[in-house]
Amino acid sequence: MASIFTKIIQGEIPSYKVAEDEKHFAFLDINPNAKGHTLVIPKKEENKIFDLSKQEYAELMDFCYRVAKALEKAIPCERIGMSVIGLEVPHVHVHLVPLNAMEDIQFVKKEKLSNDEFVSLAEKIAQNFE
Repeated sequence: MASIFTKIIQGEIPSYKVAEDEKHFAFLDINPNAKGHTLVIPKKEENKIFDLSKQEYAELMDFCYRVAKALEKAIPCERIGMSVIGLEVPHVHVHLVPLNAMEDIQFVKKEKLSNDEFVSLAEKIAQNFE
């Protein structure tokens, strides 16, 4: 059965896409820790990050790097934090979170955004993706 992230990639579930290539997909987290919190996933459905081949892992990290650089340009922040937890969805996903305080990466405090704010934010990040 396809994961929720596979359904997002296939367009069965809507998302606020910020970047995509032939192997990866990045979209805004709908329950963000901070404004701009982005999930980066391989299109290949794999449960655990270290089950990816070395090449797939390296390609995912390269894509994450490019998304993080776009986030830095679009969102005022001290830095972009990265977390790979992977317990809630059985599909590899990397959290990229704009950080201004340690609380921004602790998955406790959540940001509330309207649909228009999500759309605007996704567009702004996408414009900075190279």
